[in-house]
Amino acid sequence: MSKGILYDATKCIGCRQCEQACAAENGLPYDDKIAAQEITSAHKYTAILTKDDKFMRKLCMHCQDPACCSVCPVGALKKTEPGPVTYDKSKCMGCRYCMAACPFGVPKYEWEKAIPGVRKCIMCSKRVAAGKQTACAEACPVGATIFGDRDTLLEEAKKRIHDNPNTYLHHIFGESEVGGTSVLLLSSVSFSNFGFRTDLTERALPLYTYQVLSRIPDFIPLFGTMLGGIYWITHRREDVAAAEAKESEEKGGAR
Repeated sequence: MSKGILYDATKCIGCRQCEQACAAENGLPYDDKIAAQEITSAHKYTAILTKDDKFMRKLCMHCQDPACCSVCPVGALKKTEPGPVTYDKSKCMGCRYCMAACPFGVPKYEWEKAIPGVRKCIMCSKRVAAGKQTACAEACPVGATIFGDRDTLLEEAKKRIHDNPNTYLHHIFGESEVGGTSVLLLSSVSFSNFGFRTDLTERALPLYTYQVLSRIPDFIPLFGTMLGGIYWITHRREDVAAAEAKESEEKGGAR
């Protein structure tokens, strides 16, 4: 069964322990300066947003049918059966189509690095595969972020709204947006207050991608495949050159 995350903004106390746990899990820097940044970035996969004494959490929504995966020509992004959308830097060709396709503006590029990649929350895919909860859910001291089966979390979210109609906005963000997401959000105020789009279709975005691709000549997808091949060949040459250089050094040392 697909896993998911439920974030309840009405329970959040803004302690940012989810941010700190995420940084530790992914080997990212974290200090007071980074904690104060209320945006996600290549070095900050999740962020707590504050406005008028209200909180909201921003992270990859892990769409059920992700647009980022559908446009990636080399399969660097992948939706896994347990729920997380993972990223393989070794496959990435740096086209950044995923950044343009994401309706939530999540993927971020490492512009400052010599060999850049795309960075985003991967919902602790290794932990999830091992049957553990995500680092952020484990770290939350008040249960504002919980992890579990998506269907169970969805029912829990509906129950909270039903039992406390005056506390919650009567909408579960992620239930149906762009075909549904593995991350579900509850709030007492409009999600637009925190920059979330409220005009999103309920249809999975890759359906539009497939419709467009079905109407363009075969040579255009082939061109994308060629680019991927060129990228692989280039890196293969680099790997071979590195291996030859290492072998030459070892031979020289042996003499």
